[in-house]
Amino acid sequence: MIDTVTEPGAQPFAVQLKALTDLEGRYQPKLSGLRFIEASQDNGLRMTTRLREVEVKDLLSLTRFFGFHSDTFSLAISLLDRFLSVMKIQPKHLSCVGLCCFYIAVKSSEEEKNVPLANDLIRISQNRFTVSDMMRMEKIIMEKLYGRVKAPTALRFLRLFHSHVQEQLSTESEKILSLDRLESQLKACHCSFVFSKIKPSLLAMALLCYEAQEQHDPEHADKISEALKSVQQQLNIKDGDLVCIRELVGKCLVDYATTKCSRPNGQRLRWIISGRTARELKHSYYKITRLPTIPESAN
Repeated sequence: MIDTVTEPGAQPFAVQLKALTDLEGRYQPKLSGLRFIEASQDNGLRMTTRLREVEVKDLLSLTRFFGFHSDTFSLAISLLDRFLSVMKIQPKHLSCVGLCCFYIAVKSSEEEKNVPLANDLIRISQNRFTVSDMMRMEKIIMEKLYGRVKAPTALRFLRLFHSHVQEQLSTESEKILSLDRLESQLKACHCSFVFSKIKPSLLAMALLCYEAQEQHDPEHADKISEALKSVQQQLNIKDGDLVCIRELVGKCLVDYATTKCSRPNGQRLRWIISGRTARELKHSYYKITRLPTIPESAN
């Protein structure tokens, strides 16, 4: 049975926050597994932080290519990190694991009419495994994660916190903290392994505090600070922990902005495909709605 997180709807902030934080621990990657990856040598025999980060950027490219929602990408990264933290996989299997996590996230977050076939996903991403390989891996992932799919991701916390803070501000100040910008920054953080070890609520809070500091507006600074302090207290986050993660967020975003790595929301996908594949794909994968839905047997 697949475990899902019910959408909070129009419930009060405190109720929504408690529902997410109560579930948060159940969906955290295993810290010992992440530390094992962090300590692994980059010799092609074991999973490393670099390989994980490369895979995440590939998944970001796929998300951008298909026009999927940010929720899909965040959920895929949650699934990937959780699985990698409990299974010692070989690097040669990483692309299959990553694509399966992405596929599970797509089927959980996107409308059915927009879900591509598994075979076409493999073809577009230029992987060499088969649909059968992918289906077997998907079964393994679901078993190891006990069917727990829709995790309370950092994105969900970020949206909740952002909405709560905005309610405390005047209409004129609503544009100070742009949710689109925050979501893009969160994608950049997902590409860095260090944040895999951070609780989603703490990462979301640190990102929001960092952005509030960067977009300093003297006229509304006190209101924003007061609202953020209130959320911090409800989460029982220590000042030192928040400052530490906020600094990590700042460093990540500075590095992301000054290097040639894949940028969130700005990357153009350039897949090289054969003429036959191009013909089979018809017009374009940007017109996803024309594709058939996944057969029930593929679930």
